[in-house]
Amino acid sequence: MGIVPPRERTGPNRKKVGLALSSGAVLGLAHVGVIEILEKNNIPIDLIAGTSMGAIVGALYASGKTIAQITTILKDLRLRKLMSMVDLAIPTRGFIRGKRLDKWLKSNIGNLEFTDLKLPFACMATDITTGEDIYIDRGPVAPAVRASSSIPVIFTPAKWQGRYLVDGALVKPIPVRALKDMGADILIAVNVLPYLNNKQEQKEKNRVRAPSIMRVVIRMIYILGYQAAQEDLSCADIVITPEVGHIFPASFHRANECIIRGKQAAELAIPEIKKALES
Repeated sequence: MGIVPPRERTGPNRKKVGLALSSGAVLGLAHVGVIEILEKNNIPIDLIAGTSMGAIVGALYASGKTIAQITTILKDLRLRKLMSMVDLAIPTRGFIRGKRLDKWLKSNIGNLEFTDLKLPFACMATDITTGEDIYIDRGPVAPAVRASSSIPVIFTPAKWQGRYLVDGALVKPIPVRALKDMGADILIAVNVLPYLNNKQEQKEKNRVRAPSIMRVVIRMIYILGYQAAQEDLSCADIVITPEVGHIFPASFHRANECIIRGKQAAELAIPEIKKALES
């Protein structure tokens, strides 16, 4: 179906709808399911902001790719595909250089600048030197998304305008406030963060074996971003929370389940969104 052309979704008094997509690795595929249901119910998306996987989904959608195309691209991220993107570095700044990730992002997003996108889009990253949240909405899109999704320790920091940036999930995992700055009237947040979801299933709670470095890093990111996420969620008019807390964020073989969970959560939110649009 793809993005609804502006002339079909604008009216003299219609409120602008902004969609904030959280970080969450594979859980972020639930964002794809959410967008699909919004499209099916003719809910306009005027502005979009994302962090980490939310930035990847947001950039692909803002570039004009259809839900079917985005689904194909992201479901292809199986373990074998991910391993093919590993380019090991001497671990002084991170275990993986990220050059192949850069190439993958460019192959799917292209050489687009933010001004080339079909929808206004912004992504969030973290300045690893100062700890600041960095709002990116200009310049080449692919490098910005790379910065937003650079998991610290795992990937080397991305250099951007003289700064070294890592995953935005450290300080701005759900960029709701960014939507307000972009001019959105209705702020919709999609929260797939497994450790910020009060309804999550804690199946791993009683595990005896020590966590791997990947588990440690991912948990660290969500712990650090907890307060920031709560502040942003409090600004949202509507929060969509797909039930994905029982899925580990690196379980890419469960991509389809994440998409389905996103659809289910979005269906429940449709009446509230329509009410907000009509009020």
